[in-house]
Amino acid sequence: MTTPQSLVFVVDDDEPVRRAFGRLLGSAGYTVQTFGCAGDFLERADLTSQPACLLLDLGLPDLSGIALQSRLVGRVPIIFVSGHVGTRAAIAAMKAGATDFLLKPVDEGPLLDAVDRALALAQQMFEQRAQHAEIQRRVAQLTPREREVMALVVAGRPNKLVADELGAAEKTIKIHRARVMEKMRAESLAELVRLAERADLGGAATAHARHS
Repeated sequence: MTTPQSLVFVVDDDEPVRRAFGRLLGSAGYTVQTFGCAGDFLERADLTSQPACLLLDLGLPDLSGIALQSRLVGRVPIIFVSGHVGTRAAIAAMKAGATDFLLKPVDEGPLLDAVDRALALAQQMFEQRAQHAEIQRRVAQLTPREREVMALVVAGRPNKLVADELGAAEKTIKIHRARVMEKMRAESLAELVRLAERADLGGAATAHARHS
């Protein structure tokens, strides 16, 4: 199902193929951007502002499709298309995370189904990145002392032990802890722990607790 933000990148060195994919996907309601080589795509494609997927030819004049895929891990769902492919290449592409592997000439139905699946995944990835960025924004608002308090709190330390370790009054730690909860927008300790984990602070907090 397409939305105004349904963007499909097409990277194929065959111009008639690019035009055909562009017409088909455009008529289905997708926004399409086409590129003739991997280098052009890497230079000009915006992979961050909206959900998108990539329809990628296996054989390209500069980087191979597999080589380009290796540069894009975790950034955009990839559907491979190829006119000549061996089993080894297809297996390598799928193991590296491709969502589908289609053989040219591609029928309209399977292609659109593959794009829909890839864009559904792209939407999830986009939302996860946005959530992670928001959590990082909240963390950036913490003072250095508040980060220290947060690390110890999410590691399970009560206020008195946090105060002892940081050489501060327990009353002061309570104030810092309240500010941490407010800035992180956490309603409970369990939620603060989840936010710390999603901000990649959980491991640091655990290590801090283990070595102190």
